[in-house]
Amino acid sequence: MADLSDALLRGAFLTGANLSGANLSGAYIRGADLSEAFLTGANLNGANLNGTDLSRTDLSGASLANAIADSKTKFPDGVDAVGAGVIFDDDHY
Repeated sequence: MADLSDALLRGAFLTGANLSGANLSGAYIRGADLSEAFLTGANLNGANLNGTDLSRTDLSGASLANAIADSKTKFPDGVDAVGAGVIFDDDHY
């Protein structure tokens, strides 16, 4: 399991990356492309996801409590981001 807590991944191109079980708590992932990535069981608590593309990403069992997202963040179809604890804030950088 990779420990990427508090990592700076702004704008990273991680399409299709396997980050299953990774600790991304508090990571700054703003504007990254994680489309089609595998984040099964990953810890994204408190991560900044503003503008991040998570479309077609496997978030099964991932923890999203207190993650920050904005209107540009793309979640996979069927994911209830608010129900998972994501905070939507278009003014958070």
